[in-house]
Amino acid sequence: MQNKLNVIFLGTPDIGLQSLEHLYNSDKFNVQAVVTQPDRPSGRGQKLTPSPIKIFALEHNLPVFQPKSIRKEPEIIEALRVLKPDFFVTFAFGQILSQEVLDIPKYETINLHVSLLPKYRGANPIQRAIINGDTETGICTMITELGLDCGDICMKEQIQITPNMNCVELFEICASHSPELLEKTLLGIADGTLKPQKQCEDGVCFADKLKKEECKIDWTKSAKDIHNLVRGVYKYPGAFFEYDGKIIKVMETEQIAPPPSVLRTSSATGEKYTIGEFVKVSKSGVDVQTGEGILRLKKVKPEGKCEMSAYDWANGAIKH
Repeated sequence: MQNKLNVIFLGTPDIGLQSLEHLYNSDKFNVQAVVTQPDRPSGRGQKLTPSPIKIFALEHNLPVFQPKSIRKEPEIIEALRVLKPDFFVTFAFGQILSQEVLDIPKYETINLHVSLLPKYRGANPIQRAIINGDTETGICTMITELGLDCGDICMKEQIQITPNMNCVELFEICASHSPELLEKTLLGIADGTLKPQKQCEDGVCFADKLKKEECKIDWTKSAKDIHNLVRGVYKYPGAFFEYDGKIIKVMETEQIAPPPSVLRTSSATGEKYTIGEFVKVSKSGVDVQTGEGILRLKKVKPEGKCEMSAYDWANGAIKH
């Protein structure tokens, strides 16, 4: 194997930064260029903003390519081909590659995917795992093929999901575990010691892109399910409900678990509560009756305002 493996990195959001930085700083790899999505409007002023991957590349004098659709831009394809990379590495790049692009590297195009494939193929595996109440997920390196996350698996690593972990925290854990797995994969394929394995077709499921309407809280669901939704869509797009004509995003919750015999009933007074009703307001939060159990809202972000404690919001908003 040559002294350094030439790598072109294709990625866009923060989750890929640690992997790119690791490759750049390693004496085993030479990052030849970065491919990332075009600058996007961001913030209240909708100013064109570069991706985190582009910012890193510019700070380290790496060539940057920003195709609108890499499959349809022959000039960029040819420029990448001229570099004669050993590997393409993709991590949340956000575009579908053509076979013409996949054929460029000497070895393979390696994709980092944040699930234990074949479970959660697709766009939002971290969010879906939390929403569905999974207690573990993981990261995979895989050979990129034309289908959706269906290529041969190179390596896997399991990651535990704790009961109150949100998607941002899980993103950070997956990001921090990815560089080592990626390095082992690239070196193993290059020296022939790693043999990718076909994905098992049992247990295939898809992590479809989240839609805003999925994030609206349905109080008829259980406190556990709503708690998982809040964790799974934390920050963006964010779980929400409407109160007094305003959108209230829910940032943090806690399950309150009374015995089944007193569900929907105050254990102190015997008073029955309707689903979606505020049961109690205290400095600990705002307790809401769900279809099964009580859910405590701890932090919220009212429409047009900053994040605050649910108690402070309730004091100013809830009509007594």
